[in-house]
Amino acid sequence: MKAIRVHEFGGPEVLRLEQIPCPPPAGGQVLVKVAAIGVNPVDTYLRSGSNASLVRPFVPGLDAAGTVESIGEGVTRVRTGERVYTAGNLSGAYAEFVLCSESQVHPLPEFLTFSQGAAVGVTYATAYRALFQRAAMRAGESVLVHGASGGVGLASVQFARAAGFRVTGTAGTERGCLLVSQNGAEHVLNHLVPGYLDAASALTLGQGFDVILEMLANVNLGRVLPLLSRNGRVIVIGSRGRADIVPRDLMFRESDVRGISLFNLSDSELAAIHHAIGAGLRAGFLRPVVAQSFPLEDAARAHVAVLAQGALGKLVLVP
Repeated sequence: MKAIRVHEFGGPEVLRLEQIPCPPPAGGQVLVKVAAIGVNPVDTYLRSGSNASLVRPFVPGLDAAGTVESIGEGVTRVRTGERVYTAGNLSGAYAEFVLCSESQVHPLPEFLTFSQGAAVGVTYATAYRALFQRAAMRAGESVLVHGASGGVGLASVQFARAAGFRVTGTAGTERGCLLVSQNGAEHVLNHLVPGYLDAASALTLGQGFDVILEMLANVNLGRVLPLLSRNGRVIVIGSRGRADIVPRDLMFRESDVRGISLFNLSDSELAAIHHAIGAGLRAGFLRPVVAQSFPLEDAARAHVAVLAQGALGKLVLVP
């Protein structure tokens, strides 16, 4: 099968298209024929060496969607030919086939495309983890999704609006602002316009946001802390470096900064997340937005694009 492999850590140029054997499923495992692959920022971090313990060569990628090709002994949750999305895997998603444990494979509703299915795993799990498990939000609370036009941002807006939260989102382009509004945000601000943080504060009548989801903490964390309410929570979803803060911004409000990593999830937390995602997909209030598709052989170009400003949804690869 065709697959992208990383033999050494480095820039996008280390992503190589190769022919490798297709892995057969053992007991409790599922082999999925891949129709689309989700590209996540974490893929670029792992490619560049953020986890030096990764055994090389490896096939990157956590998310995919397609049909079940074959199943190992004891698998009962899915059947051959079923449409599925994957959330994690055993062999790497940047390939024509991906091997998963049974718990990593989830039904994909017929009315969603495979590209939309590839946009589910990390994106919607991150949004749910941030809003409900880390921020412990309650209906009626307010949330600022800071950088809402990307995959995780849009997923967060959709989840938050459906749960009865008061949602404000930001984006860096006119098209991005429109997309955030179309996906359920009550207020949308352009975060490249001077004074937008003052405008955001004014939307809360000076009370502050109960929760802020921060996609670029190294740039924004110190700037958003004054926007918190008393007992407010910032959930750090993304960061690409160090951040400077004024601790008194936390002390005065008795507020918190909380990190998030899907790699810390327990089996029960993962099961709860994907139960909620599945219900939302079937009900239609979760609607993955795909911005752009790249051929598998253009994985390097996709790795550049996923870190660029002005996101308008999810990027996917097509084998």
